[in-house]
Amino acid sequence: MATNGMFVVCCFTAAWLLFVCHGSSIRPDVFEKINFESVRVDVDLDRVIHRVNERFLSVAIDASLVAEEKFMYLLASPKLKTLSSALSPGFLRFGGTKQDFMEFNPYSYHGRPKNSFPHLGDMCKKLQLPPALEENLKKEWSFQALLLQQEERKRKYRKVRFTEYAVDLLYSFANCTGLDLIFGLNALLRTSGNSWNSQNAKMLLDYCESMQYNMSWELGNEPNSYQKKAGVRVEGSQLGQDFVHLRRILSESKLYQSSGLYGPDISQPREHRRDLLEGFLENGAEAINACTWHHYYVNGRDTSLEDFLDPNVLDTLATKIYEVHKTVDAVSPGKKVWLGETSSAYGGGAIGLSDTFAAGFMWLDKLGLSAKLGLDVIIRQVLIGSGTYHLVDDNLDPLPDYWLSVLYKRLVGPEVLNVSVLSTLKSRKHLRLYGHCTNRRSASYKKGAVTLFALNLGKGTAEISLPAHLANSTVETFVLEGPEAEQQGLLSRSVKLNGVVLKMVDDRTLPDLRGVSHHAGDPLRLPRFSFAFYVLTEARAPAC
Repeated sequence: MATNGMFVVCCFTAAWLLFVCHGSSIRPDVFEKINFESVRVDVDLDRVIHRVNERFLSVAIDASLVAEEKFMYLLASPKLKTLSSALSPGFLRFGGTKQDFMEFNPYSYHGRPKNSFPHLGDMCKKLQLPPALEENLKKEWSFQALLLQQEERKRKYRKVRFTEYAVDLLYSFANCTGLDLIFGLNALLRTSGNSWNSQNAKMLLDYCESMQYNMSWELGNEPNSYQKKAGVRVEGSQLGQDFVHLRRILSESKLYQSSGLYGPDISQPREHRRDLLEGFLENGAEAINACTWHHYYVNGRDTSLEDFLDPNVLDTLATKIYEVHKTVDAVSPGKKVWLGETSSAYGGGAIGLSDTFAAGFMWLDKLGLSAKLGLDVIIRQVLIGSGTYHLVDDNLDPLPDYWLSVLYKRLVGPEVLNVSVLSTLKSRKHLRLYGHCTNRRSASYKKGAVTLFALNLGKGTAEISLPAHLANSTVETFVLEGPEAEQQGLLSRSVKLNGVVLKMVDDRTLPDLRGVSHHAGDPLRLPRFSFAFYVLTEARAPAC
């Protein structure tokens, strides 16, 4: 095929490394010398294999933020709004474990005038959290997060009541940052016959409709773990009926009759309760707009740095995607599939890993592989909230995965291209490449531009040479590395873009995220343990 791209990759070995993580040495064989042979990478420029949602990369706010309602006022922070706006367009999911332990309990619902909360137009600028209050809330949140982590470890969840003010702040935040809100309803409110009790949800829906809050909905979080969390077992068939019940309620609303409904937000397929998804779809598939499931690679309590860099760990995602697709296609062919919640390590993340530069390998590979295998949306756990896998830390400063996400948003379009590495199995595992049409919505690139993104899990620097028919294409390169050498860089909570550490200019301004232009014919180099985006501005891909 004349327009196919063929890339040659050579890697140069480096000295043996020894990393120490969590007080113990990482196996030397993980970092043994890897002599990459010449690698050919085939890119089909003529055909789009999948087209994902324009909001493919989306984010979540953990429902634990409302465990004490005052912390919802952090959503009025100008800094957080600035950071979140850069992730638009996207969905904003408000959910997680805590959603099934919270109830709507308004202070003044019956007598409150409509549209009394300022959330539109100029009020997005006027409604700002005072700096002194923001500082106090951030300090208090650090202690609150520890309490929430203890609750998670003990699996004893405190019930929470939230008011209309929490809903107002949440909707205002989503509306002002260009994100589409998905609100997670409590599915553990059950009747004596073990069907869903919709009374509290109706009260919330009523309030949201009175305020004309345009939003979507979920019902329940990881129902296959209800027995462990609350001593309640819900079969898939009953869960499907619960969603049909909710869809019926939504259909009776002028505002929500065509709103999105997503579920069942099961955890990743395991032998235990494997039948839950099938039973749900047989009874409730027609009620939902997309089937959602959750994925994490490892247990945050016993993982290590080597797991975050292990291509075999990254490969496990494909198996889970195939399993979910197989079930969905068998029961409800054509139904879109989302990763409704996902990050690196479950259990709140891995301390000292999930919020560092090393986490980016799992995140970028998940973005590439999920799109290539046909998932429509993936929702990152979490923008802010409890745990250690957030994009923004407790001081509301952006972490490495935040910068990676913003670059992805700016450079990667929804059209997925087929990219394959034609070499030995070992080389294919350690050098991972994906390709999309370049995002022309948020970047000023010509029609036909292509974005490749790659991660190098090997010890050597990868040198990528473009083929002859693309030799005249200018390439803009965005290389992300740890700010220090070796282990210190991998475990850093900062990141360098083309050699410069990324920091906000001020609370309302992101830095320029500029690429480095390469002249025609110059090789592209990807350092060891780094990842990068390459925009081929003159690719003239027919598919793009």
